[in-house]
Amino acid sequence: MTLTITDQAIALKFFEKLKELSGENVKLCMQCATCTGMCPMAAEMDHSPRKIMHLAQFGLVDMLSASNTFWKCASCHACTVKCPRGIDIAKVMEALRQQVLRKSKNYIEPSALPAERIEELPQIALVAGFRKLTS
Repeated sequence: MTLTITDQAIALKFFEKLKELSGENVKLCMQCATCTGMCPMAAEMDHSPRKIMHLAQFGLVDMLSASNTFWKCASCHACTVKCPRGIDIAKVMEALRQQVLRKSKNYIEPSALPAERIEELPQIALVAGFRKLTS
């Protein structure tokens, strides 16, 4: 697969924005998969954290955008603690979420939730979820 000049420009812009938002250089990742082994949410994700880091390294924006991995990330920092390169992978996941949310695209739509469901959930859980999943 060869990237066109336009694809390369998009990938470079994406990579710079990711580095700006997260403060992390995903190109340092050596693909050891320690992050995936430590992740308590890996079974719920369509791509492992290692694969997300791989896609981010190459600026494959479309594949990243279609993934649910960074939405399912619990931000528990288990991956960060064990990363041999010291990459804060939870920050990278947060930066990926922020890039989607800054385009005013919600992962969940609060108005679509049934009123009965909202009433039974703890308010703190709703606030935390909406802060993470809505723009």
